[in-house]
Amino acid sequence: MTLKQKFSDQDLDRIKAAVKQAEDKISGEIVPVIVERSGQYTLANYRSALLAAAFTFVITIILDRYIIADASYALYYDPLFVFVVVALGGILGGLLPNYLGGLKRMLVGQVQLDYATRQRAENVFLEEEVFNTRHRTGIMIFISFFEHEVIVIADRGISKVVEQKQWDKIVAGLIGSIRAGKIVEGMEAAIKRCGEILLEKGFHKTDDDINELRDDLRIDQ
Repeated sequence: MTLKQKFSDQDLDRIKAAVKQAEDKISGEIVPVIVERSGQYTLANYRSALLAAAFTFVITIILDRYIIADASYALYYDPLFVFVVVALGGILGGLLPNYLGGLKRMLVGQVQLDYATRQRAENVFLEEEVFNTRHRTGIMIFISFFEHEVIVIADRGISKVVEQKQWDKIVAGLIGSIRAGKIVEGMEAAIKRCGEILLEKGFHKTDDDINELRDDLRIDQ
């Protein structure tokens, strides 16, 4: 199932309506974005291949020392045969992270996951032109599924008057909703709270205010 297939038309309509409602009273733009993953992390495949090859080699040594004593297994002692077995073990190990997301995350490490997610979020912020508002009052709510991470980025017109802890609370609440399997509800609550923060900070809608960015959810594989 692709990421887009996880959301029904009704889900998308609910998120779009939440954005429209939150922006109805504010001079600001809220952009929800969801991506499947923020990086490919091929390093995990290399690390897994090396570990699997090393493990296979250790197993061959154990078999040689303590289990196989019959001389009829002459092929087993052929260096080329051992090399092929170890190489196959490495290849299979290199493929495992493609099917085991938890293994890939573990082999990559949290630091690299955080870095890749931040980089992807910043790139999407530019690609979706969240910065392209008259008063620099765009907010992006970014979710990266594979990394299990949420980032809220506010343009400079907002970030200079809103403390980071406000966004951190939104992030924590949205992560809790995602873990509970209520991502749409979590998105609605996060969008609503962003609108409330802007109202609290005086970003009221003016008579000449227009909808500068589309309201729908952006989904990227």
